[in-house]
Amino acid sequence: METPNNNPKTTENTENKVVTDAQEQIEFTSRIDLSQLQESVFKIKKELQKVIVGQKDMMDLLIVSLLANGHVLIEGVPGVAKTITAKLLSRTIDVDFSRIQFTPDLMPSDILGTSIFNVKNSEFEFKKGPIFSNMILIDEINRAPAKTQAALFEVMEEKQVTIDGKTYKMNEPFVVLATQNPIEQEGTYRLPEAQLDRFLFKINVAYPNADEELEIIMKEQALENTTKMEQIKTIISGEKIVEYRALVNQINIEENLLKYIANIVVNTRSNSFLYLGASPRASIAILGASKAFAAINGRDFVTPEDIKRATIPVLQHRVIVTPEREMEGLTSKQIIEQIIEAVEIPR
Repeated sequence: METPNNNPKTTENTENKVVTDAQEQIEFTSRIDLSQLQESVFKIKKELQKVIVGQKDMMDLLIVSLLANGHVLIEGVPGVAKTITAKLLSRTIDVDFSRIQFTPDLMPSDILGTSIFNVKNSEFEFKKGPIFSNMILIDEINRAPAKTQAALFEVMEEKQVTIDGKTYKMNEPFVVLATQNPIEQEGTYRLPEAQLDRFLFKINVAYPNADEELEIIMKEQALENTTKMEQIKTIISGEKIVEYRALVNQINIEENLLKYIANIVVNTRSNSFLYLGASPRASIAILGASKAFAAINGRDFVTPEDIKRATIPVLQHRVIVTPEREMEGLTSKQIIEQIIEAVEIPR
């Protein structure tokens, strides 16, 4: 018959061993080295914060869109740093940048380019337009007519342009950052759903609070004879962005989380408050964005929180609220939040 162990030290040692064993089981080694990616993201944010006050969500979403290989629509009233943030972000990356100001008289050839007859060799030569760049800022995208908007479809989705039967590929990384003003309606055109679906995120930029407003004024005063762009340093190359995208694609996501994404998107199609639900392209967008969120947090696996964080900016421009609910003041964001709350989180 065994004698009970009444020695408190022995019992304590046994308990400590159990705890240690449990901790060793919980600890894991990341399959992917994300340290460089995290460091680059930290440095980019630090550079942007030299000029931009607040707007942390916008900065995060812009960086995630770069890593997830997606385009971004930035919506907000004039003067809330939509354009300057996009320009400063391009400054932190060693890539070509072009800005296109959309106007009601803008033609497709003004964006894509046109063929010009060369008298010397009696041949037509294609002169590339401003879309042939790495980062393209389209200011006030909703001011151009449908014909010009249609010219963007192929280049945003396929990352190529077809002119006179010849296809021209875009250089990677290629991302479109578009801004629009939701208030002013004169001289604007509503973007078609097919084009909105090409944007990975729609970012709504709000007014700063009183403290942020004061900090903005103080930073402007401190500029003196320098410009905002001069304060920003280049952090990484375009090639590094392409490398980081390959790392993001390797991020692991479990099957139950894939079902979680599918359930959220499918629920938008059966929700009585929505006239139009999200397409499968939205599911793919949430998948890519959630992987990028995991990567910038140093994880090689996706969590439900990553999916939740990606869902609203991915879906809010892809669904249409019914007229009755819109008259009641309900927004697409509020309805998406309700759907997220209703779908069971995988354990």
